[in-house]
Order: sequence, then C-alpha cells, then structure tokens
Amino acid sequence: MPRTVNQHDFSNKRKEVSDKEYARTIPCNQLSISAPFHWLSLGLHDFVRMPLISAFYGLCFMAAAVGIVLLVQWQGTHLVVLPSLIVYMLIGPFLALGLYDASWEREKGHKASLFHSMKAIGRNSTSQWAFAVLLAVAMIFWMRIAALLHALYPSVQGAPLADFLPFLVIGSLVGFVLAAVVFSISAFSIPLMMERRVDVMTAVFSSFNAVKSNIPAMIVWALLICGGILVGFATYGIGMLFTMPILGYATWHGYHETIKKKHTP
Repeated sequence: MPRTVNQHDFSNKRKEVSDKEYARTIPCNQLSISAPFHWLSLGLHDFVRMPLISAFYGLCFMAAAVGIVLLVQWQGTHLVVLPSLIVYMLIGPFLALGLYDASWEREKGHKASLFHSMKAIGRNSTSQWAFAVLLAVAMIFWMRIAALLHALYPSVQGAPLADFLPFLVIGSLVGFVLAAVVFSISAFSIPLMMERRVDVMTAVFSSFNAVKSNIPAMIVWALLICGGILVGFATYGIGMLFTMPILGYATWHGYHETIKKKHTP
C-alpha cells in the first residue's frame, strides 16, 4: 500500500543545497586601470618558466587558428568566418584550462607538468560543460541576429556609403552589446569553476559583477585580448604560439587579483 508523503520527507534533501551556496555572487576587489598590464607581465614570466607547456598549448591554439584561415580560403566566402570563430571561442576556454592549472601549480610551489595540466578539464567538468552550452547558445543567438541584420544590407551593387550606414551602425551596436555580455560572463568564470568547483551560475554572476565593478580595467583587458587574437590571425596562426599562452597565464593571475579569496572578509 503506498505510503502517504509528508513534508518532513524532503526536509533533509533541501538542507543538502543551501540557497547561499548556489548562484551566489562572490565579491571582487577594486582594480586599477593598469592592472591588466601587471597580469601580462606575470603571464610572460610563466611563459618563460614553462616552455614545454607553453609550446604545447600554443601549438593547439595555432592549429585551430590555421584551420579557420584555411577553411575561409577554401570556401572563398566570409560566411564561414562567424561559425568558425564560434567554434574557436568554445574550444579556447577548455584549452586555457591547462594554462590556468600550470600557473596554479607554480603558485602553490609545485612543479607544473603537461600531464597534470591536461587533467584540468576533469575538474568540475559538469559546470564547465554547462558553461560551454551557455556560450554555444549565446553564439547561436548572435548568428541569428547577424542573419536578420543582413536585411539592412544594400541590395544594389556599388551602392553609396550612405546606404550602408544603417547596416554598419546597427550591426556594430548589436555586436558590441553581445560581445560585452559574453566577455563579462566569461572573463573569470572558467578559472573560478576550476579552482573552487562552484556551479556555473555562481561563476557567471561573479564574473559579471567583477567586470561591472572594474569597467576601466576590464576595457583595457578586453582590448589586450583582442589585440593578442588579432596578432595571431594576422600572422596566420604563428602569433598564437606566444600570445595565447601568455594571455592564458595572465587570465589566471587576473582572476586571483580580482575575485576575493575565501578568507577575505
């Protein structure tokens, strides 16, 4: 005979996950506008101290960039650029996990190893994959918006510049807003999930709050990241050997300087 369910049957289950432990916002420190340059110097130091790990992940980033360049040249159309960049943006954070782990090991006074860094993808993998899905949804939404904006593109070949202005202005504004949102939720999410094993929403809220609270420094950091990626693609991927590992290490140091530690009141 079925037993009658009462309210006490679920009381213990509710205690397992406290509201304070899920989807909370971890406080951040206030940064100076020059802080990102300090992160870069620390990233460069790690790059020099860990040549094998730096070379391995640099080659991975370079291979991905070369693949995108070759795909665009093979297809002969710019329409594959955005989907390719989306794939690159989804792969990049997982490759960067190894760089974060290597910097973390050095901070703890351990000898960083390539094998140990490759295992970093298994730390809090559920939240990390959930974040990847979130990024994928955001990128697909971005593609749909871009497709809709093509309706503003002049249909007449050789149209005057004035006819392009609605497409260029609206497209740039929408792209800027979406890029700012994606950057804000991803700036420190991955290292936070790796080190503290927090849930994906806690990582997203904490990263967004840190960016919102340090807008001048984060603008500088975003420009440095864009510059590093542009250098990589402008050199047909060769620059990725240097720029991406340095940026990856620098991101870890930026995360540690920005997100308050557990013992910090």
